[in-house]
Parts: sequence; C-alpha cells; structure tokens
Amino acid sequence: MTLKTKLFGETYQFRSIKELLAKANELKSGDQLAGIAAETASERMAAKFVLAELPLWALRENPVVPYEEDEITRVIQDAVNLPIYEEIKNWTVGQLREWILADTTDGSMIRRISRGLTSEMVAAVAKLMSNMDLMLGASKIRIVAHCNNTIGLPGTLASRNQPNHPTDSVEGIRAETYEGLSLGSGDSVIGINPVDDSLASVTRLLEMTWEVIERWEIPTQNCLLAHVTTQMDAVKRGAPAGLIFQSIAGTETANESFGVNVNMLDEAYDMAKKYCVTPGPNYMYFETGQGADLSADAHHGADQVTLEARKYGFAKRYEPFQVNTVVGFIGPEYLLDSVQITRAGLEDHFMGKLTGVSMGVDACYTNHALATQNDIENLAVLLSAAGCNYFMGVPLGDDPMLSYQCTSYNDAMSLRNLMGLRPLPEFECWMEKHGLIENGVLTAKAGDASFFLQR
Repeated sequence: MTLKTKLFGETYQFRSIKELLAKANELKSGDQLAGIAAETASERMAAKFVLAELPLWALRENPVVPYEEDEITRVIQDAVNLPIYEEIKNWTVGQLREWILADTTDGSMIRRISRGLTSEMVAAVAKLMSNMDLMLGASKIRIVAHCNNTIGLPGTLASRNQPNHPTDSVEGIRAETYEGLSLGSGDSVIGINPVDDSLASVTRLLEMTWEVIERWEIPTQNCLLAHVTTQMDAVKRGAPAGLIFQSIAGTETANESFGVNVNMLDEAYDMAKKYCVTPGPNYMYFETGQGADLSADAHHGADQVTLEARKYGFAKRYEPFQVNTVVGFIGPEYLLDSVQITRAGLEDHFMGKLTGVSMGVDACYTNHALATQNDIENLAVLLSAAGCNYFMGVPLGDDPMLSYQCTSYNDAMSLRNLMGLRPLPEFECWMEKHGLIENGVLTAKAGDASFFLQR
C-alpha cells in the first residue's frame, strides 16, 4: 500500500500505517519524546490527508502491535462484529468522520457501527477531528450503565467523591466523604486511592465506606483503587465492594508493568459478579491516561492516542460501570501544557464513547505542567457540553495524597447549574430527601456535613 502525498510541492512518504497514525496525531510531547511525532506542521497535515483516504480495512489488517504478539490486540480484533464490519470496511477514515458528524446520524446509529470498529479505526477518526468535532461526535453518544445507580442518562452529570488522605486515616476519609456528599459529589462512586495497598487497609476502608452508604441509604457504590489482586482477596474474605478497579494499558507488555493481564481481569470480572455487594450488572472501574505505555517503555513505537484507544477496546470486554482517563496526571513529559491536556481530554472522551464504554475524565494537571486551575475548569466545561458522564470531586481540587490538581466537590454542582444538568436520578432523590437540593439547586443546608453527625 502506497502511503504518500504531495503537499506544497513536497512529497511525503510514510513507511507504515503505524508511522502514519503517529505523524497524523496532534502535537504531543510524549510522541516527541518517543521520536515518532511529525517534525513539521506540513508533515502533520500531509499525514492527515493520507489517513483520511485510508480504507478502514487497512487499519484492521495493520494493528499497531501484531495479533500474534499481543493479547490486547487479540481482545480488540476478536470482539469485532463481522457483519457490521463488512458493511463499513471499505469506508475511508474521512468518510467515517463525515458520517459521525452528519446531522442525520444519531447516537443509536453510531453505537451500532461502533461494534464493527477496531481501536485503530477509532483513533484514526479522532485524529481528523477538531476539538469541536470531538465534542459534537461525543455528544451524540450516550453510554448508560448501572451498578447501585444509573450513570450516563441524558441530562445528568455525576461526580466521584475522592476522599484521599495522606495517612489513610479512617476518620479523616470519613469527614471528607461527608463533605463531598453534602455538596452532591459521590453519585458516581466513593472511590479512595489508598496509601497502604495491604489487605488489612483495603478491607478497613471498604468496610467504612460501605457502612456510610448503608447507614444513610445512599444510592451509590464504593471502591478502593488498590491493585486488583488485593481487592479480589478482600472481597473473597467478605469485604463489601461495590466496584472492582484497575488501571489498564494499551499493550500486553504495558499491562505487565501494572501487574495485570487478560486472564487476571477475566477472573476479577467473574469474581465481581459473584461477590460485589451492588446489584450490577456493571461492576468494573478502569483508569487510563495518554502516555502510560510510553512511560513503561512498552509503546511498541505507536503514538499515545492510538494506544489510549486500545485501552478502551480492552475495557469494553468487561462492560464497565465507568472508565476514567486521568488526562493530565502523568505529567508534561507526555502532555506539555493546557493546549495538549485539553486536546487529550476531548480525544479520550470521544474515543471512549465511540468504543462503547461509560466515560469520565479526571480534568487535572500536575504542578510542573504548563497549566492552571482555570485551564482545567475550561476543559470541564467543554467536556460537560460533550456529554461526559462524570468528573472527580476532591476537597478544594487539591489532592492531599496524590499531590495533583483537579476538580473539586463544588465544581460538580457548578457544572450542573451552568449546563442545565442534574445528579444521577437516584442520588438526586436521596439529596432531596435530606434537604440538600431542591429543583436541581443546592439548598442552604448543602455543604454543612455536620448533619451526618446528628443521627
């Protein structure tokens, strides 16, 4: 296959589809670090031009990591719906883009076609879109899931209550949890990143958070973001978990650096269905982020957008309740500044929804990135307009354990008010019952967590 074009009198030749995908990517510091980025804006545009004319079948037949070498490739390829693929395999990437964005194409049509796509196709079409295109395409797609409540319904926006603590203090985490709940954060999940990954610590925090949920009859779920094997051990011993979590990557070797593989997550999924205390049927929670594969030296020469899309193709195997791209967490080595972080957040959200997973975004940055809190708020507004399922909720937007900046407990209601959105319906009913919200607006009682201490 000839992968070349002439632009402004200069001929651009690309040696492989993997190289073409990398060169067509918007500028990312991670791709530059890997030595695979386009060297000039002209080369990038030439790559986009060639990619737009590439048929979808060529992307399926040329995954960025070969089928026989990588179990993530096999998961993605084996999940393709063949009759739907046969309908669209001769479309070009440009035609797929135009079809997604067409006024006559609705979300149910996109959901159907997505079953015939591979992750390389999903990444390719994202590379041809502007930021507004990514928002428009994502806004058409609703991915609804249920665990102890229902996420992803039109007109809703959820928030993960993230009460992290630098010493895993049970009482400190309980206080943070109460504060977040009183401000309408926690309908996605009460999810803790533990300092101590031990079985005893994970069990203790699962028991505390589930006790809060049961005592106050809160329609939400709990989760400890420890390694999946620790969670599996905990639930087998009777610890009450609502969701099972794991960070995942886009290649087999990158997942090995996380200490996981397909068989392990298959086992965790089966265990979740058997042991989780929530009704389901969606029990899994995954986190991702552009650059993770490169940071593990396991990117196989592929660009970080394509590898990110492969994570969603992997996650779809487990019908997750939610997937979260921690978009600015890995650092400026991979996403240099607010421009790159914003672009990555919109790409990830679109690619996740096009793949068919319930998608949230941790709109965040590390303190050594070229970004500010205003930049993160801008991204959250854009993602809310695009139909993002949920964001993080951290006290004051400053995580005391992970030492990064993200959205606060207050931001969820600000975004809901700004965009005409509501909490998840079951959770809103709970808030109304306790006088925290009325007609979609927080009451004077909201934010005063002392009412949790009065029973």
